[in-house]
Amino acid sequence: MNPILSRRTFLKRSVLTATTAAVATALPANAEAADPSGYLTTLFDLSRCVGCGECVTACREIHEGDVPQPKRPFPTMIPARVPVEDFSQNQEEEERLTPYNWLTIQEASVEVNGEEQTLYIPRRCMHCINPPCVKLCPWGAAVQEKNGLSRINDALCLGGAKCRAACPWHIPQRQTGVGLYLDILPSLAGNGVMYKCDRCHNRLKAGENPACIDACPEGVQSIGPREAMVKKAKALATEMNGYIYGLDENGGTTTLYVSPVPFHRLNEAIDKGPGCPDLAPHKNSMAMAENVGKALLLAPIAGMAAAAGRIFLTLKHASKETP
Repeated sequence: MNPILSRRTFLKRSVLTATTAAVATALPANAEAADPSGYLTTLFDLSRCVGCGECVTACREIHEGDVPQPKRPFPTMIPARVPVEDFSQNQEEEERLTPYNWLTIQEASVEVNGEEQTLYIPRRCMHCINPPCVKLCPWGAAVQEKNGLSRINDALCLGGAKCRAACPWHIPQRQTGVGLYLDILPSLAGNGVMYKCDRCHNRLKAGENPACIDACPEGVQSIGPREAMVKKAKALATEMNGYIYGLDENGGTTTLYVSPVPFHRLNEAIDKGPGCPDLAPHKNSMAMAENVGKALLLAPIAGMAAAAGRIFLTLKHASKETP
């Protein structure tokens, strides 16, 4: 057999396979989600959380193989204003969200019935019903699955941080020196890869709970279809004379918090800033005409970009495997 012909045939088939798979996967990504009432939703009962951090540990352990290992020296970015974001020297950081820490616990000390009380709030991606991180990603690297979760494909992400800018809570975090940009435009692309909670999507596909839920010794979280979880949240809020967050924020999320303390008071008490999300009310960003227009324009571009990225990765792998 002619080795050159064999290699060409292999690469042609790889391109065809990659193109078919990429287009099938990337183009409908924004439209994959089913009826939002059935989206898998998690409910946090903040009256139960003791801040033990078992959920944080479980998250880190289950995603240990997903954390980035950057290459140095980092490419010099053009323009220079694109910042280097490097958390690799502090991978054990748990006080904020990072590319290595997808779940953090915020602490709020507030006065309840005349007494000082501390509430602990586990924070990670809110997994919005209509996620701007997915709809406004220009590279098609963010997807929303049929169960409602949103996740970033780190193999396709260029680290442009549009997802973080679009997110009301600025959840995704960037690690410089990793990802596809190093192979294509290391000085001009996005400067890394964005990372956030992926809701343990592989565990969900296997019929298991996210690791943080199973690890919690206090039963803080429960999970189920959104309609059922909304009913449960409302019943729990009535029982404790409490409050709900996530019901309407950013048009509704699949993360619901129930607290005995109003969320505006918790928001005043928690540390906020990079990697530390707020608990403020947020209007539906994807209902804004500007974002709706952007999403409509970006959808086909993002699909083609994702397809091109998959083709590039397939060819790269094929070239490594073929002598």
